[in-house]
Order: sequence, then structure tokens, then C-alpha cells
Amino acid sequence: MKNAPLTNDVAARICKHMNNDHSKALVTYATHYAGCKPPLQAKMVELNTKEMKLEVDGELIAIAFNHTLVDSEDAHKTLVSMFKVATSST
Repeated sequence: MKNAPLTNDVAARICKHMNNDHSKALVTYATHYAGCKPPLQAKMVELNTKEMKLEVDGELIAIAFNHTLVDSEDAHKTLVSMFKVATSST
């Protein structure tokens, strides 16, 4: 699915993958980029070209990207980069 346009279906698959395989990264995004206290649960509920939306302990938060995503590969690289930045500052 490299370089697939970031359609609603592709975004939904990314959210499902993140929730199933990278739940700790979602907690990291919430604490680092949104200033949440360490949450018990974080779930990616939406991803679009401008932001990701997480449900963190029942509260909906939005985390903006630093650029407009162009496709699925850009989304992947951006999420990995954000995780690396968040974990390198701790």
C-alpha cells in the first residue's frame, strides 16, 4: 500500500493498524504532542491530511501534523518521525 492516496479507507486502515500494533506510540503522541498526563488508553479514531484525532481516556484530542500529508507513505514517515522526536526528548 505504499504511496496510496490518503482516502478515508486508507486512513481507516492506518488507524486500525496503529490501534492494533502501536498502542504505546499513541500514548506517546498524546503525552508529548498534546500534553496529556500519562493516559491509560489512547486510540486513533481519525487520520486526515492535516491531523490525527485520538481518544485519550474518553476525551477526543487532535494533534496537527507539521505539513499536509500527501499519501500513505507520507503518513507512515510522518508518524514514525513524530514518534522518534517524542521519544528522543525524554
